[in-house]
Amino acid sequence: MNRDSSGASPNIIQNPSGAGRRSGAPEPGKAGSRKITRRQFLAWGTATLFGAGLLTGGYVWQGEPNWLEVTELELPLGKLPSAFSGTRLVHFSDVHLGFNKDADDVKRLVKHIKEARPDMICFTGDIVDSEAEDLTDSVALLAELTAPLGKYAIFGNHDYKNTELLTRLLQAAGFVVLRNQAYVVSLGGARIAVAGLEDMLKGIPDPAAALKDVPEDMFTVLLMHEPDYADTAEGYPFHLQLSGHSHGGQIRMPFIGAPYTPYGSLKYISGLYYTAAKAMPVYVNRGFGETYMPFRLLCRPELTVLTLRQA
Repeated sequence: MNRDSSGASPNIIQNPSGAGRRSGAPEPGKAGSRKITRRQFLAWGTATLFGAGLLTGGYVWQGEPNWLEVTELELPLGKLPSAFSGTRLVHFSDVHLGFNKDADDVKRLVKHIKEARPDMICFTGDIVDSEAEDLTDSVALLAELTAPLGKYAIFGNHDYKNTELLTRLLQAAGFVVLRNQAYVVSLGGARIAVAGLEDMLKGIPDPAAALKDVPEDMFTVLLMHEPDYADTAEGYPFHLQLSGHSHGGQIRMPFIGAPYTPYGSLKYISGLYYTAAKAMPVYVNRGFGETYMPFRLLCRPELTVLTLRQA
């Protein structure tokens, strides 16, 4: 809101009778009318900005990071077997336990996942921010999640400090951990595959190794932490890529979007995309947690519910 100040020196304004009067004096018939002084204006403006800063700071720190958005999307897929049409795939990413999230936050996330009634659950990396031990208190909570077509997880770039322990903890929570591997899922006589690759920043992704036991014509969902890898992945027989890593930018500005996203998510940042050559769909989840800064602005944490449809 813009307000004008009249300045320190009053101007002379001619009234209809031709006599001069000072602009700071009340107008005839308006005994209570007077202009605000510069000191009052500056004091009011400073107090307003300070209050807005406190409100905004509280929102980006304690408000939006805890305001989960559940995104529901129907996704038509040309080569999806009809038996899997209608499958509810719940996708979450980037929990970053140990930074701004703990077991209480996971409990809240698990509640929302249960309410989504998933047939399949896919996690796309960065379950911890650094230490594998930070997952320990959440294992029993994640183990409560059930999905008839399975629970699958990959590593993100923050997960490589102790991959052996992290693998054991995720498996104890009921997840199949995919590291350049694929898992075949059967339903109603049809089969699809879920493939997971190593992180491109801290590991060595090997699509050929992941697909070596998957028939080339089998519909395959790819879990890959960095979404920009899709431009490489579309050269292989993958039909859908699920990713995270970007946090959607975590801080987004009106009319500008995300001023910064990490390497590996410079092109695909948030939501649904299609690759240029093969039009392979790529969904980028904004993540549940935060890293580096415990803030979010115009970029709520996300849980994605994809209903797969045979196109």
